[in-house]
Amino acid sequence: MTVAMNGVQAERLTIERIFDGASLSGPAPVKLKASPDGTRVTFLRARQDDQNAYDLWEYNVNSNQTHLLVDSRLLEPATEELSDAEKARRERARIAGRRGIVDYQWSPDGKKLLFPLGGKLYLYDLATRRDKALRLLDTQGEAIDAKISPLGRYVAYVHAQNLWAIDLRDGKSRQLTRDGGGSVHNGEAEFVAQEEMARFTGYWWAPDDAALAFERYDEAKVPIVKRTEVYADRTDTIEQRYPAAGKNNVEVRLGLVAPDGGEARFVDLGANPDIYLTRVDWLPDGKRLSYQLMQRSQQRLDLNLVDAKTLQQRRLLSEEAKTWINLNDDLRFLKSQDAFVWASERSGWKHLYLYALDGTLKHAVSAGEWNIDSLLGIDEKLGLAYVDSNRDFVPDRQVYALKLDGTTARSPKRVSRGDGQHQAEFTRNAEYYLDTFADPSTPPQVSLRKAVDGGLVAWIERNELDAKHPYWPYRDAHVVPEFGTLKSNDGQDLYYRLYKPRGFDPKKRYPVFDFYYGGPHAQMAARGWVDYFCEYMAQQGYVVFTLDNRGMARRSRAFSDAIYRQLGKVEVEDQVAGIHWLKAQAFVDPARIGVFGWSYGGYMTTMLLAKASNEIAAGVAVAPVTDWTLYDTFYTERYLDTPQHNAEGYKLSGTLNWLDGLKSPLLLAHGMADDNVLFANSTSLMAALQDRGVQFELMTYPGGKHGLSTPAMKKHVYHLIADFFDAKVKHAVSKLRSPE
Repeated sequence: MTVAMNGVQAERLTIERIFDGASLSGPAPVKLKASPDGTRVTFLRARQDDQNAYDLWEYNVNSNQTHLLVDSRLLEPATEELSDAEKARRERARIAGRRGIVDYQWSPDGKKLLFPLGGKLYLYDLATRRDKALRLLDTQGEAIDAKISPLGRYVAYVHAQNLWAIDLRDGKSRQLTRDGGGSVHNGEAEFVAQEEMARFTGYWWAPDDAALAFERYDEAKVPIVKRTEVYADRTDTIEQRYPAAGKNNVEVRLGLVAPDGGEARFVDLGANPDIYLTRVDWLPDGKRLSYQLMQRSQQRLDLNLVDAKTLQQRRLLSEEAKTWINLNDDLRFLKSQDAFVWASERSGWKHLYLYALDGTLKHAVSAGEWNIDSLLGIDEKLGLAYVDSNRDFVPDRQVYALKLDGTTARSPKRVSRGDGQHQAEFTRNAEYYLDTFADPSTPPQVSLRKAVDGGLVAWIERNELDAKHPYWPYRDAHVVPEFGTLKSNDGQDLYYRLYKPRGFDPKKRYPVFDFYYGGPHAQMAARGWVDYFCEYMAQQGYVVFTLDNRGMARRSRAFSDAIYRQLGKVEVEDQVAGIHWLKAQAFVDPARIGVFGWSYGGYMTTMLLAKASNEIAAGVAVAPVTDWTLYDTFYTERYLDTPQHNAEGYKLSGTLNWLDGLKSPLLLAHGMADDNVLFANSTSLMAALQDRGVQFELMTYPGGKHGLSTPAMKKHVYHLIADFFDAKVKHAVSKLRSPE
């Protein structure tokens, strides 16, 4: 469809174009990595004919040339077969829809690249002629989570629930653990570690190749949940060990084993088995390792140091919180001094601290009423730590430099250039960084930059929005969102993003597409590149509004902790405050405001309709949690404690407790093979609504996982959402009788 804009025919987005063909973002690379010697930058790039299939590319810094290294389709057909374990890993990592090469790793000498494809493991030798560069490694079957050792002598991987290693000198695979099978897993991260802790590995190489630390977990005591996965041509009954809130978790051990084999030795994790092993890190000397142990309550986190030879250990520090402790990946042990950098939210904001190796706090590296997002890199020669943060503007992400001596703790130096979102990947020595930059008018651009001042070294992918760009046909219909704030009932700032309809006329009143997530560890009102469906809805004549409520990410602990022990309360209050703000705008039709969310956002839709149907014309909930006792331990108990200790909180946080207030039209959609937010959440809601005689619309997706990841499912569900909004919101009778 085209629309006349100032005499020019501007093409409008379609749902088909969003999900088919080349990515509308352009040839934007992902998984950017610099070679150890800094002469190459490698990345994955989607194919021009398929935005979900990825190949391996490289940019040569010296020649300023970019070329394809590995064409995935030459090695594996487009319909590669993956094991259930690998499918589950990709679902946890939110890359279930990707095909081809989805990950890779550099060898320490910068001469080889390791990558999995179709269950096989390949080693690409950059020093060999291209037609002979690929080597297929003998892995005795499917290899999961493969990693080259730090000195490059071995490749380790997980196969059949055991840890294996290949000696690259002779190519032979050696089985390092032997009791894996049944309920016992070696070298793997358990379900909640992958899903909730952002830990996707279960083993860690020592810096000198002498040993591997590994997780051994036994899920025998985790309750078996029987569920059905309904596909187009069959129905599978799945027996999944699922640690629902208040139930048993896996029992975890931390072992050490040599890459050439031998008996594993185990670290004493204490007498209490009901704990979480959250992080493991080796010290630079390879003689010691650290591990972080969290109590089930998630209100205490211990950092312990272990002698790898004797297994003697001592506690370096403990973090405690009255609500919960957020995990991070910001621990760094320094090489130039017996010290480490540690991140903590103890001040109410996330900041960095320098500790001596005996556990003594030396000083704060960052301080003040602002958050760091993560520690990106440390240049020990210059004494600098690089972090990303939204210090200047909450919807942005910028790169800053801090002095390790603490003298700039309250006055970091901004390094990145350009307002918007900067995703930075630092080189090993932190002299340079790969910067992926985007703003609402600029698709993702990738450059190599100097760390000290953000100066441009080279463009990896300039991705200019010109006539060759896939988004070019839609440029003249493009809507740039606005950002602003409104107040919560406790006086805190709530940030919003607002798209006005294409061809906006301030004298008209428009329907609203209110899209949110609402849950912890997420930010939606971000000043980055296009959210294509929001853009689509703005081009269809909607005001598109997104508000980040209390409980969400990248703010103070006072902001996030407001949800503790009852979910769906302050989040709903804030979203209703946003709706009230919308209704006060002269360009909004207050009778035509609809809401949409997915996952936690789907939960928010059910709670908003149940608590505030009088404010909302209609709502869409995709894959909603409706009963928090059905969700996993680590996520749910972090905010609600266990059902045994907070029964009232679980009751008040559940949708079913509030359904008598649900009066507005509801569209419910859910994948019938969802192993994250179980389909039982929706069947419980269906039954409860039916018992009350409440009509609703329903769409289920055979074989659909949590993200409905196939292009066909994506197109179907978004057409469904758009059609529902048109019928129930846009074309609803307006009490104001004002034109669109």
